[in-house]
Amino acid sequence: MTCNYCEKNWFWKKIGRCKRCMDQLTVLSVVCWIIWWFGFKENPQSIESIALIMAGFAFNGLLFLHLWMRFVILPWKKRKKKGQ
Repeated sequence: MTCNYCEKNWFWKKIGRCKRCMDQLTVLSVVCWIIWWFGFKENPQSIESIALIMAGFAFNGLLFLHLWMRFVILPWKKRKKKGQ
């Protein structure tokens, strides 16, 4: 990663601030679910299918955390700081 947030800060200080990370997670999530849908939905008990499901949920969870921080927590903190 080449952005300043990803190179220097710890996880909680960079989450929600790096657009490149959010773009990568979006692409990985979509690609993962498309591959699962077209290749493995008929046999959801196979190892490959379970691995793709777990990866998809991990990508979606991390993307949700990024978006939550970016659009809810960080603006809330900024408004709170201006009010003081």
